[in-house]
Amino acid sequence: MTSAPAASDREVAGPEPPEDEEMPRVALTRRRALLFGLFVVSAIAFLYFVLPRLAGLRETWHRLNDGDPWWLAMALVFEMLEFVGYIWLFRTVFVRGHERRLGWQASYEITMAGLAATRLFAAGGAGGIALTVWALRRAGMERRTVACRMVANLVLLYVVYDLALIVCGLLLRTGLVPGEHPFVLTVVPAIFAGILFIIFCLIGLLPGDLDRRLERWSRGGGRLARIVAKVSTLPTSVGLGVRTAWGLVRERNPGVLGAVMWWGFDIAVLWACFRAFGTPPPVSIVVMSYFVGMLANTLPLPGGIGGVDGGMIGTFIAFGVPGGLAVVAVLVYRGYSFWLPTVPGAVAYVQLRRRVAGWDAEREPAAITARV
Repeated sequence: MTSAPAASDREVAGPEPPEDEEMPRVALTRRRALLFGLFVVSAIAFLYFVLPRLAGLRETWHRLNDGDPWWLAMALVFEMLEFVGYIWLFRTVFVRGHERRLGWQASYEITMAGLAATRLFAAGGAGGIALTVWALRRAGMERRTVACRMVANLVLLYVVYDLALIVCGLLLRTGLVPGEHPFVLTVVPAIFAGILFIIFCLIGLLPGDLDRRLERWSRGGGRLARIVAKVSTLPTSVGLGVRTAWGLVRERNPGVLGAVMWWGFDIAVLWACFRAFGTPPPVSIVVMSYFVGMLANTLPLPGGIGGVDGGMIGTFIAFGVPGGLAVVAVLVYRGYSFWLPTVPGAVAYVQLRRRVAGWDAEREPAAITARV
C-alpha cells in the first residue's frame, strides 16, 4: 500500500507521452566501442597488476587463494539486499497512482537497467537518470511529476550520504570512535557535506509556485525579468522535489529506509571483503573511506573505473590500513559492486524495452478511439 502524495507533489493531469520519445541509448560507433574497451582493459590491468607492484605489494594477489568463502558468500547476499533496498525506495517515491503499470517487476527492470547505464557510462550517472525518466514517462507519468519525484529520490539517497560524512568525520576527528583521523579526510569531507545539506534545505524553502509568480511578473517586465524567471525554473523544481522527500520522512514512510539499505548494504559488501582476506578496519574507517572514495563517481570516467577504486584504496592507506589488504578488499568489492550487477542490468534493459512496447500497444487503441 502506497502513501498519499505529499502536498508539493500532487500530480496534474497532462498529455500522453509523445510518440516519438524514444529509449535513451548510446551511439556505439566502432571507434567509441574500441576506445571504451581499451579504457576498461587498461584500467583493469593497472589496478590489478601494475598498482600492487608500484605499491611494493608483489605478493598481494596470492592472498586471493586464502579468501574465506563464507564471507565472500555473505558479500553476495549483502549485494542482493542492497538492490532490494533500492527498488523499495524507487517504489516508495515513484509508484503513486501508477500501480497497474509499475508493479514490482517493472520497478525491478527500471532500476536495474538504470543502474547498469549509470555504471557503464560516464557523466555522473546521467545515463541512468535519462533512462529512468524515459521509462516513467512511457508509463504515463506527467513530466513535472517525474522531475519532482526524481529529485526527491536523489535527495533521500544523498541525504544519507551527507549525514554519514558529517557524523563519521566528526566522530573520528574527536576520537569518539577508533581510528586514524587526518584533518583532510575527516573534517574537510564533513564541511563539504554540511554545505550541500544546507543548500538543499534552503532550496526546499522556496515557494512551490515561485516559477509561476516570476513568470507573471516577467510578463510586465523587461529582458532582465524574463531571464530571472527562466533561471528560477530549475531551483523551483528542485524545491518541489526536496519538499516531497521531506514529506515522506515526516510521514515516517518505511520505504525511506530503502536509501539506508542501499548505502548500508553496499558498505557491508566492502566490510565482508575485508573480513574475507584479513582483519577489517574499524567500521568508522570503512564508512569514511567508502564515502570519500565514492566522490570519484563525479569524474568523467565510465562507472568511476579507476577513480573510485584508487580513491578508496588511497583513503584506506591514509587511515593506516595495510596496503595489501586494502588493495585486495577494494578490488574484490568492486567486482561485486560494479561488474556483477551489469549482467542482470543488461537483461533488465532488454526486458524494459519489451514492456514499454506493450504499454505503447495498449495506448494506441485508446488514442484511435479518442480521435474518432
